[in-house]
Amino acid sequence: MDILFNSDKDRELANSQQKLEKKYQGNPNRIKLIRSRLDLLRDISNLAMIRNFPQANCHELKGNRKGQFAVKLDKGYRLIFESANNPIPQKSDGGLDWNKITAIKILSLAEDYHD
Repeated sequence: MDILFNSDKDRELANSQQKLEKKYQGNPNRIKLIRSRLDLLRDISNLAMIRNFPQANCHELKGNRKGQFAVKLDKGYRLIFESANNPIPQKSDGGLDWNKITAIKILSLAEDYHD
């Protein structure tokens, strides 16, 4: 899958183990999970394939985050992204077509939106 980033800062973090370690020092598990989830997303050809990896717990968000997705990291932290396909693939019922989402844009590498 193609991965784009909402910010240059997140792109730099995602592409530098050293910068990830500096930002999330004291939390090596989160660093490992961010790297693992990004690798998983890069390795699949469409978003529906992530359902084969239940540990990622990928799900659509609701409310003011409708159209966004989250994958589980640790505690309440999630990697947040949205489809980068243009137009955004939709099913006839208006839902997002995970089978046709082949590009994503990372909105946040580690966010706890549960607060």
